[in-house]
Amino acid sequence: MKRQFTAVVAAVALALAGCASENEEPGAAGAADAPAAYPVTVGDITLDKRPEKIVSLSPSATEMLYAIGAGSQVTAVDDNSNYPPEAPKSELSGFQPNAEAIAAKAPDLVVLSNDTNKVVDQLTTLKIPVYVAASATTLDDTYKQLTDLGELTGHPDEAADTVRRMKDDIAKLVEGMPQRSTKLTYYYELDPTLYSVTSKTFIGALFSLAGLENIADPADADGKKGGYPQLSPEALISANPDLIFLADTKCCQQSLETVKARTGWANITAVKNGDVIALDDDIASRWGPRVVDLVKSITDAVAKAPA
Repeated sequence: MKRQFTAVVAAVALALAGCASENEEPGAAGAADAPAAYPVTVGDITLDKRPEKIVSLSPSATEMLYAIGAGSQVTAVDDNSNYPPEAPKSELSGFQPNAEAIAAKAPDLVVLSNDTNKVVDQLTTLKIPVYVAASATTLDDTYKQLTDLGELTGHPDEAADTVRRMKDDIAKLVEGMPQRSTKLTYYYELDPTLYSVTSKTFIGALFSLAGLENIADPADADGKKGGYPQLSPEALISANPDLIFLADTKCCQQSLETVKARTGWANITAVKNGDVIALDDDIASRWGPRVVDLVKSITDAVAKAPA
């Protein structure tokens, strides 16, 4: 798993970044929708009836489908879709989708995050509807995908409720942050080889929303690294971030202790103050409804940091 994750980062193909309230269960987003009218058209996809055999090959899309109440219609998900736990995980791959293997599931809707292997054309030729929920670059992308999936699956009201709740929760978290005279700086770690994100990425934008300054921005000032630069240890130590966020706790077993043991890191402000925040890799790399949980991790860290 570590090799796959690092390869994605190194290729600058890691895409970011699920449910609205941490106390809510997936799919519990309000009352059931009234029966939706079909046919339904979203973009260039038209469904004549409600899909009952959905295949999701995107962990973020899987989380979205369950959050809007369409979980009972999902019959197979990819091998990386691990939330919610009851999602019917299969041998299907979202990284290398195989049209023949997907078609064997007899789906009436397939949800993908990319068109690797030109799988969309292959599935379309087989008359299987495909919705591409591409990696989000803004929160609006997340909201649009939730809305689109709500329309396609017959849950438009629950999708609208989920979007509204996410917006409200994020706004409350940001508004509740303490006022500071100067911005806190942060380093966001994708893997132990010091790949990070800039403020121009989906994840980086969440930190900007919280008023934080990203020490990785100068490493990709011209944008040639796609927002995912690899920092040098010297530059990072010199930047001396106030906060460090680790998005490699599962894949690479990173923690405050492992960071403190790195050469020269013990004197970084974040390390000295214990402000090294261990994130859930999955939540940190997906753009579904649990993005609210990530924003909460950010705002909680800011609130606890020394003034």
